[in-house]
Amino acid sequence: MPVPRRFDRRPPERDATRINERIRVPEVRLIDDEGNQIGVLKTADALAFAQERDLDLVEVAPEARPPVCRVLDYSKYKYEQAQKLKQARKHQQQITIREIKFRPKIAQHDYDTKKHHVERFLRQKDKVKVTIMFRGREVTHPERGIAILDRLAEELAELGVVEQHPMQEGRNMTMMMAPSKAVLAGRLDAGRGADAAAVDGAPAQAPAIKPAAPNGGAASEQPPAASEQPPAASEQPPAASEPVSVDGSGPAASTAVP
Repeated sequence: MPVPRRFDRRPPERDATRINERIRVPEVRLIDDEGNQIGVLKTADALAFAQERDLDLVEVAPEARPPVCRVLDYSKYKYEQAQKLKQARKHQQQITIREIKFRPKIAQHDYDTKKHHVERFLRQKDKVKVTIMFRGREVTHPERGIAILDRLAEELAELGVVEQHPMQEGRNMTMMMAPSKAVLAGRLDAGRGADAAAVDGAPAQAPAIKPAAPNGGAASEQPPAASEQPPAASEQPPAASEPVSVDGSGPAASTAVP
């Protein structure tokens, strides 16, 4: 069964700007719809002046003596005020405070991980509250916490500045870091983008266009490969022909000369 909502006894919000019959003062300083000073008039006369032009009598400066009223279209006036407020909020820069907690005996891997988180928060233009948590007798060695905080501030000096130096409160030591001017201006991110583009290397070159064959056909991609090695010459010269006998049956006998 749903829980019934409590009855809200607060009155509904009402527009605090007084217009037309809601202006109760006896006289006002009137400004017409063109911005000209009319002077001090009775409230009834000023209201009649506005009604003749089908406009509203709006109190714009209730603290003045007498109050200042203008003749204008109140609906259009409210719309313009809302647009101005919207533009002002758009240009406002909201800073969020993040918190990262360290231990005095933190390991190197855990330190690198938390340092990466702090770097990410600073690049997002957020403030970072770095806290060192002491337990037991660790509180008797605050120099360990100061060493960690000083090391972190030194390694992230390019991204953030120390807004509040290390300060110990009970068992916790805190330091506040804010994004640097380079991060707020966006110059640091632009430099990183340029470096990344340089690492990627030069753009790829366009492939060379091959000339077409004279007969209109496709040109051969590669010329025919020449013989890599010349034909091997005979390693030994041909043997001299032996003398043959007259009848051709066999080699002739050599005749000894005395």
